[in-house]
Amino acid sequence: MKRSLMAALAVAGLATALPAAAQFQKPEDAIKYRKAAFTLMGNHMGRLGAMAQGKAPFDAKTAADNAAILETVSKLPYVAFLEGTDKGETKAKPEIWKNWDKFRAAAIKMQDEVVKLSATTRTPGLTVDQLKTAVGAVGATCKGCHDDYRQQ
Repeated sequence: MKRSLMAALAVAGLATALPAAAQFQKPEDAIKYRKAAFTLMGNHMGRLGAMAQGKAPFDAKTAADNAAILETVSKLPYVAFLEGTDKGETKAKPEIWKNWDKFRAAAIKMQDEVVKLSATTRTPGLTVDQLKTAVGAVGATCKGCHDDYRQQ
C-alpha cells in the first residue's frame, strides 16, 4: 500500500512538473511569470495588511475576497523556479537552488498560513483583531523567505 501511494505521488509530481516546465519557452518567461505572481500576492497581502493596521477601512467581505485570491495565487510562483532561472532579471538568491528543500518547506509554510488566513476571513463575525493575527502569521512567513532567498 505504501509503495503504491509513493508511486502515485511520484507520477502526480511528474505530471504537474512537466507541463509547468513546458509552458516556459525560455528562462526569462519563467522569471516573468513568477515575478507577476509575487506582484499579485504582494498587492492582495498589502490590501489585507492595510485593513489589519487600520490604514484602510475594515470590511470583512473585502478581506475574504482578497484572502481567497491570495490563497489561489500563493500556489503559482513555485513552478517557475526552474533550472536556468537563477540568472537574469531576478532577485532570487542562489541559496534557493542550493537549499531547495528548505526553500520549498518555507513556501509550503507560507501557503499553509495563507489557507488559515483565508479560513479566518470566512469566519462569521470576523474582527479586525482576528484579521491582524492571521495577516501577521502570513507576513512572518513572507519576511522569512525574503530574508533568506530574496536579494534587496
